[in-house]
This record gives sequence, structure tokens and C-alpha cells, in this order.
Amino acid sequence: MKNPGLAAVLSFFIAGLGQIYNGKIAKGIAFIVAYFISALLMTILIGFITTPILWIWGMVDAYKDAERLNKGITN
Repeated sequence: MKNPGLAAVLSFFIAGLGQIYNGKIAKGIAFIVAYFISALLMTILIGFITTPILWIWGMVDAYKDAERLNKGITN
């Protein structure tokens, strides 16, 4: 059983960490890389839009993944 709240909190601190906690290593690494690239894009201002979107998406995705895992749904 995975704790959805913990998964979301982990992704709050480091984007992708909640996915790694849920056992989705590749997805978590993809979130970390995308967040890093998005943070770099802040130098040309587009990152100020993409970074918060990725951060919130990562938390919501980690929460929902944990709920799906607890229900036995795999994807």
C-alpha cells in the first residue's frame, strides 16, 4: 500500500520523487529532468510558466498513481 498524501508531499519537495516512491522510476526521472530543463528555461521567461505547471502536475500525478496502485489498477 502506498500513501497518496506522502507521494504528493515528496513531489512537493522534489518533482518526481513521489513517482519514484510509487515505484515508477522512469516516470520519476523524467519528471526530474523535465523540471530541471524547465527551471533552466526561466532565463528566457517561458520557465516561469512551465515550472509551476510541472510542479503541480507532478504532485497530482504522484497522488493519483498511489491511489491507482492501492486499488490494484496498473498502467
